Amino acid sequence: MEEIKKTAIIVGAGPAGLTAAHELLATAVKPVVLEESEEIGGISKTVRYKGNRIDIGGHRFFSKSNEVMDWWGKVMPLQGKPSSDQILLNTEGEVSLSGNVDPEKEDRVMLLRQRVSRIFYLRSFFDYPISLKLQTFTNMGLVRTIQAGFGYLYSAAFKREEKSLEDFYINRFGRPLYKMFFEDYTEKVWGVHPSKLGADWGAQRVKGLSIMAVLKNMLFPKKKSDDISQKDVETSLIERFIYPKFGPGQLWETVAKDIQPRADVIMKSKVTRIHVEANKVVSVDTEENGRIVNRKCDYLLSSMPIKDLVAAIDGIEVPAEVSRIASDLPYRDFITVGLLVKELKIKNETKIRTWQKRVPDTWIYIQERDVKIGRLQVFNNWSPYMVQDYKNTMWIGLEYFCTEGDEMWQMDEKSFIEMAIDELERIGILNKEDVLDSTQIKIKKAYPSYFGTYYELDKVKAFLDKIDNLFCIGRNGQHRYNNMDHSMLTAMEAVKNIRDNKTSKENVWAVNTEEEYHETKK
Repeated sequence: MEEIKKTAIIVGAGPAGLTAAHELLATAVKPVVLEESEEIGGISKTVRYKGNRIDIGGHRFFSKSNEVMDWWGKVMPLQGKPSSDQILLNTEGEVSLSGNVDPEKEDRVMLLRQRVSRIFYLRSFFDYPISLKLQTFTNMGLVRTIQAGFGYLYSAAFKREEKSLEDFYINRFGRPLYKMFFEDYTEKVWGVHPSKLGADWGAQRVKGLSIMAVLKNMLFPKKKSDDISQKDVETSLIERFIYPKFGPGQLWETVAKDIQPRADVIMKSKVTRIHVEANKVVSVDTEENGRIVNRKCDYLLSSMPIKDLVAAIDGIEVPAEVSRIASDLPYRDFITVGLLVKELKIKNETKIRTWQKRVPDTWIYIQERDVKIGRLQVFNNWSPYMVQDYKNTMWIGLEYFCTEGDEMWQMDEKSFIEMAIDELERIGILNKEDVLDSTQIKIKKAYPSYFGTYYELDKVKAFLDKIDNLFCIGRNGQHRYNNMDHSMLTAMEAVKNIRDNKTSKENVWAVNTEEEYHETKK
């Protein structure tokens, strides 16, 4: 622990911001975290509602970075060997212990989870990623199966130039499978047709997923090992992950608590102005409790949206082109409906957890064209501690993708929840009379989008990189749809640069473009 001589202001108390603050504790720089909201964790927060907990978006904890895995392990007990400090569900669905941490007495623990996620399409379940099992072809029907086979062979022989995400998917699956499992769902998520989205989104998120990858995994399955990171497995085929007992927000709340009092974490503090002199940030203005507070700093690490960052810069001239690009960067917003239900109509007809009548899925991709819902989470299967009455109720999350100000965003809460319940009843997921309680949560700028001025982002990056002590970190800080561990790695790289007195940002921007793996979250 070095003597504190400088101050770093960190904008955002999400994974990137809190990782940066944690890492700075080992330097002579004091971290001051400014969070606009009242909650820790950013999009990785856990929302509480009447004893139940909601994971915003679903966060599987695994990484092919040893640095990240070790970091998590220092915050909460993590797997070293299969039997160490892990909590599993036994064959009767009760929580049992595999290690020396008692989950009834200890809260600061991780669960070892089995990944189960499927596609719901044609009122049937399909494996995700798509498998080449008999059940898949049965659900598709003879005609669709033949079309899919010939479509894939054609795509293998005649590759398209990958100018768009549509080209990317067709090259790997063929047009029929693309139209069945990717086209409508992608447009539902992003609000634009895949032909308008960049192929680099696919390269970042699903580059290891293809028919050949599925065949390889089926014919030559990897032997299970003690390595939870599963470095030799395609990310889309990852089968196991770890998960905080009370959801992802628990880990970040724990980090925020641990770093104090050596770091300041100031809630409800919105950055309104960033003062720059001689190509360095010298202070920021924040709005706190209705008043403006000026805070001086030696470094600024920003995980705030780039469009807000550029708009706040003062003291140097921001080129009109840079302002235009930043202000027009596209985002996708997010609405979750939490439903507490007696039971679901869909039952467990898998070979997974055969003792359990409930479906085993952590989440289900809803591909049906006649509903707006994109994905369904079953929180009972993420962690039994997410549900107040785990044995007698099911706590589910209905996920909708929208744009702030559009029709869905503007709907009043009651009407939206009624629509959501009606949709699940229409496609045979639940009966309306089994709904016991409900709530709604809205998240702005949840997903940076890959169209529009995104393709001019390098000009904004070049401008920001000229500010020597400014580092852009995290998902929104870099306008990249990256994963939690990649957000953490951007923060770690930024702190290394501060420690080594480096002003180059190349390594920070490169984190989620050079890494070999990227988690799939369609």
